[in-house]
Amino acid sequence: MTRIRTPAGIELAYERFGAPHHPTVILIMGLGAHMRIWPDALCQALAQQGFQVLRFDNRDVGHSSSLAAHGTPSLLRTWLHTKLKRKPEIPYTLKDMARDVIALMDALEIDSAHVVGASMGGMIAQILAAKKRKRIRSLTSIMSASSSPRLPGPKLKVLLQLARRPPPNDREAAIRYTMRMNRLIGSPGYPLDEQQLRQLAETSLERANDPSGFKRQLVAVTSAGDRRRLLAKIKAPTLVIHGRDDPLIPLRMGLETAAAIRKAKLKVIDGMGHDLPPRLLPKLTRLLSKHLIKAEKKWQQKQRAKAIKPTAALPCDQKRLGG
Repeated sequence: MTRIRTPAGIELAYERFGAPHHPTVILIMGLGAHMRIWPDALCQALAQQGFQVLRFDNRDVGHSSSLAAHGTPSLLRTWLHTKLKRKPEIPYTLKDMARDVIALMDALEIDSAHVVGASMGGMIAQILAAKKRKRIRSLTSIMSASSSPRLPGPKLKVLLQLARRPPPNDREAAIRYTMRMNRLIGSPGYPLDEQQLRQLAETSLERANDPSGFKRQLVAVTSAGDRRRLLAKIKAPTLVIHGRDDPLIPLRMGLETAAAIRKAKLKVIDGMGHDLPPRLLPKLTRLLSKHLIKAEKKWQQKQRAKAIKPTAALPCDQKRLGG
């Protein structure tokens, strides 16, 4: 694991798979989740397909910078300001988190990359694909949303469980809470057993146990606003993956995300919830590999076409000059 420092003073911890000279895929994780939620097996499989794979901890999670100096924001106040169409006072926005990704690319001298985002990470990836079109080769939005206000949100029991944070400094309570959450939002068609749930919870606790950081990210998501007009600007090849049984970001949100992006391809997976379970990895790997390889070929073709344009125009120029 290595770190870079952004112009905004944020330290980002990242890990790299594959050769640095290969086309880059950047994996962007979701709310309160550290980078190793992206499974090693998936990263290694994409690296074997000829990509450099980068996964990193977002600000306020894992081994990246904690913005504890900003305190714990009020989710209710942020939500009310958003509903009243007032600009809430929050520590940072999803656009700031998207700038972190660009800073990571700049520090590693990566001109352009494929971006793959899960949940909140998908929202960040959408912003990048819309606003930094020259630097994004393709977009994959997994179990994410356009934040359209007209669609129903998470199931009530999921929201209630999210709100019931465990008491501070109680490791076992934190582990049990995380296990309950992962069981609640997990994939019914690909369930984790108790040992897998506990191992996932213990790893998350070791790398990402910052309740105030979680809330700072949560208010960034809550205040993000409707992105449908922004999504209409995306021209990069796009794949939208969504679970049919996602209780946190319901399927309708994924359907609308795909509908808002021109020529986006949609893949709905039966039995998938709001996680990346091991038994689903072969399918996810196939979908991602196919999309990334096709998008990379399209990108390379565009670059070759740009490179030969001046040469193709030369005979006409010569004619005008009498050559």
